[in-house]
Amino acid sequence: MILRVLSVSSLVVIADRLTKWLLLRILSEGESIRVAPGVFHITLVLNSGAAFGLFKGRSLFFTVFSVLIIAFICFYAIRGGCKDLLILTALGLILGGAAGNLIDRVLFGYVIDFLDFRVWPVFNIADASITIGAFILAIRFVFNKRCCTT
Repeated sequence: MILRVLSVSSLVVIADRLTKWLLLRILSEGESIRVAPGVFHITLVLNSGAAFGLFKGRSLFFTVFSVLIIAFICFYAIRGGCKDLLILTALGLILGGAAGNLIDRVLFGYVIDFLDFRVWPVFNIADASITIGAFILAIRFVFNKRCCTT
């Protein structure tokens, strides 16, 4: 079961790192590419806060929090108690997203964001993965409270 979590998280980290690497080479901070004018832009933002630009300047807190989340998910997955593929996929999304943003915080002291829908704070693939994974977990637990007992 850990293979499922690690496979999903690896794909997230690879996609996250590649997009951030590319955008750092073609855009300057604050620069934007209009993909669908007024709807979707690619805008380079260097974010010292959490997902979606919340809690700016708390990089150390989010670094420690990310390490704890990563450790918890790895411990849970290694323990192997959950066989629910949807839950394991969600954990992989969260693990990959946390790892992707942690890499940014360790390397740069901030997170590289670029997905700009103009009605929401700019975010990245790691943020989206964490959000989607958390949403899947929430929905799964609401509709099946005993999902990891078999």
